[in-house]
Amino acid sequence: MSTASIDTHTPIYVAGHRGMVGSAILRTLNRDGYTNLITRTSDELDLRDQQQVNTFFSQTRPEVVILAAARVGGILANNEYPYQFIRDNLTLQNNVIHAAHQYGTERLIFLGSSCIYPREVRQPIREDSLLTGPLEATNEWYAVAKIAGLKMCQALRRQYGRCYFSLMPTNLYGPNDNFDLKTSHVLPALIRKFHEALPDKEVNLWGTGSPLREFLHVDDLAGAVVHFLHHQPGHDFYNIGTGKDLSIYELSELIREITGHTGKVNWDTSKPDGTPRKLLDITRVKETGWSPSISLRQGIEDTYNWFKSNKSHLKEVHIE
Repeated sequence: MSTASIDTHTPIYVAGHRGMVGSAILRTLNRDGYTNLITRTSDELDLRDQQQVNTFFSQTRPEVVILAAARVGGILANNEYPYQFIRDNLTLQNNVIHAAHQYGTERLIFLGSSCIYPREVRQPIREDSLLTGPLEATNEWYAVAKIAGLKMCQALRRQYGRCYFSLMPTNLYGPNDNFDLKTSHVLPALIRKFHEALPDKEVNLWGTGSPLREFLHVDDLAGAVVHFLHHQPGHDFYNIGTGKDLSIYELSELIREITGHTGKVNWDTSKPDGTPRKLLDITRVKETGWSPSISLRQGIEDTYNWFKSNKSHLKEVHIE
């Protein structure tokens, strides 16, 4: 197992630095004084192109890779674009992980998702629940890709002693989130819907409102990533969450209160709810000394303020 020291001068490649997760990690690394950060936009480096990725690694030789690049989306996007979700995620992560191994990257942190776990599983979800049952059908394409990435890191760790491991965050939100109503996740979609209905227009929401979900501010995830630059992982992967959940109905009421919406809310029960409950057991990561620090209300208020300041510059997210 690699014991290379990760200091503020270590060359660190953050893949996907313009996304919500990658930008939060970059902010945190900059704040903490890291000075040798490597980034490339998708126009500069297409991670789906193996030759481009190999050339990039041969030229830059990062000692640490944080793999935050991914094609992401909510229930609607996953349902409508299953091929794009499994193709793009498998391709880009395979290219990056293999190139990191080939060109001697000492440490790689692969960021996955709590959707890797079975739909029907004991709550809160422990890491040993992986591959013990069928996945949630509405996002299995994305989940299969993330499981494959976790397993690639696990295989390299086991066979070659690489310090490659995975963090599996719960539902994330925060600045730079995707607020496109066709491809976004539930929390940013609710923020946008309630904001655009101010002060009292009717709002139509999907499902019954009964599913239970856990939400983690992206800056807390970024803190976990930096935490693991200084802690040797004792396991192949760790759940990253808050250990607390609430119903989608309760979430909608909280966002409605924060935005100041006073109109009627309609629930379209013909639309899918997704997994009934998805709460992570974070015992394993807490034993390493990490825990979240941003409350849900504080995090939503922060995200809503960011949305209001940036909504005129937001782009619609199209899938090809």
